[in-house]
Amino acid sequence: MASTAALLEAISSPRRREILRLVWSRERTAGEIREAMPDVTFGAVSQQLKVLAEAGLVVVRSESRSRIYKANQEAFGELGRMLERMWEDKLWDLKLAAELEQTRRGPRPVPKKTGKG
Repeated sequence: MASTAALLEAISSPRRREILRLVWSRERTAGEIREAMPDVTFGAVSQQLKVLAEAGLVVVRSESRSRIYKANQEAFGELGRMLERMWEDKLWDLKLAAELEQTRRGPRPVPKKTGKG
C-alpha cells in the first residue's frame, strides 16, 4: 500500500481523482484519458499520470507505442472503497465539475450556438 502522505497528496487534485476514476476498473491509454478530459492538454494529463505512477497508484505498461494505465486498487486499501462510493454518488459528478472548472487554466471554451431562436 502507498504511504498515507503520498496517497493523500496524489488524490488531492481533482484532475488526478478523475483520472483514477477513469482507470479504476479498466485499462486506458493516455490518449483515451486525454479524450475524456477535453479541457486538459496531453502534456498536463501526462504530468498527472506521472504523479499517480510515482505514488504507486497506477500501473503502467507499454504496448507498441502506447502506454496503458490501470489503477493499482490494492495500493488504496480502505480509501479505495471510499472512492468507489464517492464516484457512484451523483452529487460527486457536480462537485467534480465545479472543482475542474475552478482549477481550469487558459481560455474558457466558447459555447456552441444551437441555431435555435
